[in-house]
Amino acid sequence: MGVPVSQMWTVATYVLKQRIQGRKRYPLVLMLEPLFRCNLACAGCGKIQYPAHVLKQNLSPDECFRAVDECGAPMVSIPGGEPLMHPQIAEIVAGLVARKKYIYLCTNALLLKEKIDLFKPSKYLTFSVHVDGEREHHDFSVCREGGFDLALDGMREALRRGFRVTTNTTLFDGADPNSVRDFFDQMMELGVEGMMLSPGYSYDKAPDQKHFLGRARTRRVFRAMLANRKKSWVFNQSPLFLEFLMGKRDYPCTPWGMPTFNMFGWQKPCYLLQDGYADTFEELMRETEWHQYGTESGNPKCANCMVHSGYEASAVNDTFGSLSGFLATVRATFSSKYKDDEALAMLKEETRPVHEYNPLVQIGEAKS
Repeated sequence: MGVPVSQMWTVATYVLKQRIQGRKRYPLVLMLEPLFRCNLACAGCGKIQYPAHVLKQNLSPDECFRAVDECGAPMVSIPGGEPLMHPQIAEIVAGLVARKKYIYLCTNALLLKEKIDLFKPSKYLTFSVHVDGEREHHDFSVCREGGFDLALDGMREALRRGFRVTTNTTLFDGADPNSVRDFFDQMMELGVEGMMLSPGYSYDKAPDQKHFLGRARTRRVFRAMLANRKKSWVFNQSPLFLEFLMGKRDYPCTPWGMPTFNMFGWQKPCYLLQDGYADTFEELMRETEWHQYGTESGNPKCANCMVHSGYEASAVNDTFGSLSGFLATVRATFSSKYKDDEALAMLKEETRPVHEYNPLVQIGEAKS
């Protein structure tokens, strides 16, 4: 099982409390961005496209704590940029552990061995390492040769010291389901607690706009990858969200489920779209025109989105929102092979991205 029982219990009781209180919109995970600065320049990420004076800024620990207390979500994801480049990241993490928040510190792990002495193992702290598949695919995705090996070195050291470690994998057009399934085997052999998956999303600031998956292609790729599943694979996600990616379920987006706070304030409406900022969490929830977002809204910016930050909370809400959702989650948790002969046939097909590209050329361009 990819999530400790104590964490599952905390989330379950929190969600049930919100529903008993009649709250239709509530946060599940706070996306806390303490900086945008990074030591990589991934083609599918737009965070480091900000001007230099913005990239030099950090949220202070007190600003982070106020946002966490104001939001009240039981889990906090700390993306970036690269959080390990924040000069006070250890203080921020220690403060959140003291608040008994379940923290996913999202890192490319290039600095993990160097910075690991700043942290203490805790059930509340997980290093969520960005690894986008096997060596060649990952190095292309992050535009750095050798990035995969450095990430694995950092993960091994964290595991050796008793830290919780998960992987976070974003898949783009051209992802080979067979290669990704081999990657799952490799991560399980390494000893990670679980794996997280999401299709890439073409938000405006990303330099590469060509290689994001559309919805139909997402469902096909994830069905091929996740059907006929091995028992050894463990995923650190709602099983109903994975079924959503496979095309077995349809959910509306719940962008308020994973609100984002960064140096500009509370980002409207979600982690990926930037349609303004609110000064307080209450203002974000009250004044954001939520009906204007999500696939069902007709907003072209949301047309192909199936990402974790928009739909994981939808799946969790389904789990605790009805008996059928709860029973579906139990069934998916304990009977997750998903035997599918058609998906097996898909694995024999040649992988052809909609837009052709040469990974070695792309990596060379990024380094020059």
